[in-house]
Amino acid sequence: MTRKNKTGVFTGTMIGLTMAISSVTYADNHPIRISYIEPLSGPFANVGDAGLKHFRFTAEQINKEGGILGRNVEIVAMDNKQSPSESVQLIQRSVDQGINFVTQGNGSNVAGAMVEAVDRNNRRNADNKVLYLNYAAVDPALTNERCSFYHFRFDANSAIKLEALANYMKDQEEINKLFLINQDYSHGQFISNHMKTLIDEKDMDVEVVGDVLHPIAQVRDFAPYVARIQQSGADTVVTGNWGNDLSLLVRAIDSAGLDVDIYTYYGGGLGTPAAIGARGEDKVYQVTEWHADVNVDEGLEEYEQWFVDFKERYPEIDWYYHRVYNQMYMLKDAIEQVGNAEDVDAIAYALEGMQFESPTGTVTMRAKDHQALQPLYISVMDADAKYDADNSGVGFRTVANIPVEQATDETSCNMKRP
Repeated sequence: MTRKNKTGVFTGTMIGLTMAISSVTYADNHPIRISYIEPLSGPFANVGDAGLKHFRFTAEQINKEGGILGRNVEIVAMDNKQSPSESVQLIQRSVDQGINFVTQGNGSNVAGAMVEAVDRNNRRNADNKVLYLNYAAVDPALTNERCSFYHFRFDANSAIKLEALANYMKDQEEINKLFLINQDYSHGQFISNHMKTLIDEKDMDVEVVGDVLHPIAQVRDFAPYVARIQQSGADTVVTGNWGNDLSLLVRAIDSAGLDVDIYTYYGGGLGTPAAIGARGEDKVYQVTEWHADVNVDEGLEEYEQWFVDFKERYPEIDWYYHRVYNQMYMLKDAIEQVGNAEDVDAIAYALEGMQFESPTGTVTMRAKDHQALQPLYISVMDADAKYDADNSGVGFRTVANIPVEQATDETSCNMKRP
């Protein structure tokens, strides 16, 4: 009996030890996976596909450099069909597959549902937590009243972008009559409301002659909206539209022969430059953390090669999301600082307050609300740019550099930490 008990204890210990060693070996050899939850079908499929190519290209570069802790990075594509409920289900699928990181950016309505789902999972499932890395959903609420310890935003939020645009626009004497047109959900609604607030706060000599919200991803013909712009007498349009909702709007403005300047968040790629071409020169503006000719203007030869290599890999699109570069390398730094890709809480703490030296300058992940603060650029279409956008023959030139000190805002976040 004594011998049997000792053997049993020894055997049990060996089994436990073997399982522990196997677990470590599996973790050491298994790729670090990131679920990419975006529309890969439907009206915004082109946007989802472009983002996927950005993430996979960046993962490939990291893997060529030795990966993270010696492990490869794998991007797992999941089609959310631009649906908040579908996205929540895909978070659960990620959890079921043992994936600790999810990323998304298209649609702040989707992002809000994902924040709630991630928080709910992490409260209930302490042994299988998820970190949500947001590369493009810009509703300020996500880092204010809806902020979460497990959510990090790597794009400038809408308040920051609109502040930058307003500061530039207030000095443009040709802007007198402004027309606002946006998608009817939290992102577009914020722009509609906040732009009018900024006009008053900055004492801009500008009249808002139109303010329209339209259904997201449902308008096929923007001609009736353009007719309203024309009837208003507007000389300037401000829009936060993205994807086909922006491309179709710009094309309709061009087709109508409307002579207006168009200030956008997302006019630099993903179909919009191709929709208007050279006729957009000195007319279509954007506010971004990067554009291709920044490399030329500021001598970023190494990052210029990154852009060129991406274009050679994917000739049909351009390197557009510089924040994907920032996000992936900041995640890499955080995981390597922790020394463990499975400890989500520790990785989140490592990201908090991180200062990352990006090619365009220092990016700081503000600890209070997990909002990335970074330099921004306002640029306008220019046929003389070194690099064109969307193979359109027209690129962008910088008209305003926004230092990081001015690319910021206040936050009301009262974050609960584990």
